[in-house]
Amino acid sequence: MILIRFLIISICILYILRSLVRIFLPMLFNNVINKAQEQARQQQNYQQQPRPDGRVKVDHIPQGKKGAVPDTEGEFVDYEEIK
Repeated sequence: MILIRFLIISICILYILRSLVRIFLPMLFNNVINKAQEQARQQQNYQQQPRPDGRVKVDHIPQGKKGAVPDTEGEFVDYEEIK
């Protein structure tokens, strides 16, 4: 008796879940597809903005840093190891 009741309840729950998935899964996919299309449109609009020819705009000029090796140490020379 308990087994039959359990089976009937679990079949009903699975049927309800299956119906809900059939309704909401396409809506979820449409939402994801619409977001991807909107991002693609925004990216395409960003790439199509006209750029002035021959002009360079510098927003930030970093402070010059000296290398980790002082100038008095000499310069690095590439070499190949011969065996």
